[in-house]
Amino acid sequence: MDTFFFYCSKIIWLLIIPSNLVFVLLVISTLLLWYGSVKKARFFLTSVTLFLIFIAFFPLGKWLLHPLETRFPIMDTLVDKVDGIIVLSGGENNMKTARWGQVNLTGAADRHIEFMKLARHYKNAKLVFTGGSGALVGRKYTGADVAEQLYKEQGLDMAKIVFERRSRNTYENAVFSQKLIHPKPNEKWILITTAWHMPRSVGIFCQLGWQVIPYPVDYATSPSLRFNLKYNLIGNLKEFNIAIKEWIGLLAYYMTGKTDSLFPKGC
Repeated sequence: MDTFFFYCSKIIWLLIIPSNLVFVLLVISTLLLWYGSVKKARFFLTSVTLFLIFIAFFPLGKWLLHPLETRFPIMDTLVDKVDGIIVLSGGENNMKTARWGQVNLTGAADRHIEFMKLARHYKNAKLVFTGGSGALVGRKYTGADVAEQLYKEQGLDMAKIVFERRSRNTYENAVFSQKLIHPKPNEKWILITTAWHMPRSVGIFCQLGWQVIPYPVDYATSPSLRFNLKYNLIGNLKEFNIAIKEWIGLLAYYMTGKTDSLFPKGC
């Protein structure tokens, strides 16, 4: 069932991602023009144009990401003692790392930076990196392989880190890590992931009975969201894609029982 959910989520997202829909509508409009359906082509082209004008000047993605990023506060003061630290994959470029033999990270590299900082601070904590590959094909090289190479190069004690390599999505991150670690109910675990991804992540861990302390990183918005009218088509469209994906993910995980609420707020 989890495999079915994984493939469905990947395929459906490819079909409904906003930037892909824009491309599809442009192709349809061109075909309609060639076949003489001028009115229909004009409708689709006008719709796409208005959408692109709006998204170019208005940060709709930021407006949708901000409530996700402010769901859990930044941990300004570290707690005295934790039993473990777990970081979710997402900051790794698996294929480039494999091809070049050099660690390649994505824009979510903050996850690794904060994990290494906390690992050095909490010297007795259990350390877990969880992440295989979310690719539909070519999953030979995993996020855990990249993380292992990175942490080794940065001088972390590799004997203290557990690498979970099988997971393909956030739900499997939690499930497979729990099977590896067997965390006790009274243990304190810090969970590190991107801020807009934290509500869904916390909801999954809580649903599995794994109490975690949210440690959000890698913010896309500002603490106080201000209206700022400026042209940024590529950036705004990218953030809109991310925001739509995460809100759809929250809905899908709630409807399939992987979280107990649409907008999780903690265990």
